[in-house]
Amino acid sequence: MRIANVSGRLTLVSEQGGIDVATESASRFGPDPQAVYGQWETFREWADGAPPQGAAVIDTKQLGPPAPRPAQVFAIGMNYRDHAAEAGLAVPASPATFTKFPTCLTAPFADVVLPSEVVDWEVELVVVIGVRAQHVSPSSAWDHVAGVTVGQDLSERVVQFSSGGQFSLGKSFPGFGPTGPWLVTPDELADPDDLELGCRVDDCDVQKSRTSEMVFGVPELIARLSAVLPLLPGDLIFTGTPAGIGATRQPPQFLRPGQVLSSYVEGVGTMASHLVAPPA
Repeated sequence: MRIANVSGRLTLVSEQGGIDVATESASRFGPDPQAVYGQWETFREWADGAPPQGAAVIDTKQLGPPAPRPAQVFAIGMNYRDHAAEAGLAVPASPATFTKFPTCLTAPFADVVLPSEVVDWEVELVVVIGVRAQHVSPSSAWDHVAGVTVGQDLSERVVQFSSGGQFSLGKSFPGFGPTGPWLVTPDELADPDDLELGCRVDDCDVQKSRTSEMVFGVPELIARLSAVLPLLPGDLIFTGTPAGIGATRQPPQFLRPGQVLSSYVEGVGTMASHLVAPPA
């Protein structure tokens, strides 16, 4: 199953197009894309049997984040060995966790304002929680996942490393968390633990890897995080980025206004962020 946020309305995505959930379910489920995660198991039962009627072509410009207002957004640093190596850092013994503030989330094809000349890219698989998870074992972790989507953990590198490290601030400027184009449930994927992901700046490929290369895979991340605090329906986990960021290149390479940052995850989809200068 695939679901999308189309003009702020929860939408089932089929081969024929988008199906408005509130209309198709006779308002059994409301139009708010975020609210569905609080009813995830009931919604899955209904959606699995919902006939694909009333489908309409989806305009990508109308797509919003699949989970637009999460209570919590977790992010994991140094979760690929090649990324730790390019940064000259040791692979952590436990997940290096920080937060992105939810106001940074934006649509998969939105304009993103660059607040400085040192904004970097980080393509990531993003996990959306569907069932509250607390003290969950790795073996049952995927049972608590609504689905996965594509994400970019955009990073302003000066702010990120100022004052001893301000990761949450440096990665939470408006627009620094594009996600989409839609959410895909794990059963749609041949192997949800082994997906190719990558990104390009204009026509230049800058990152490419597989999620099987993570130091801590999705089940382990959910187990480790849920051992500390509950993961709530609709929460996001940005699971880390592979090698290929701009800051470690020689010379360093950062994003510029006018460029397009395209990001993909195998079996999920592709999003494209259009980079713009701040208003004069």
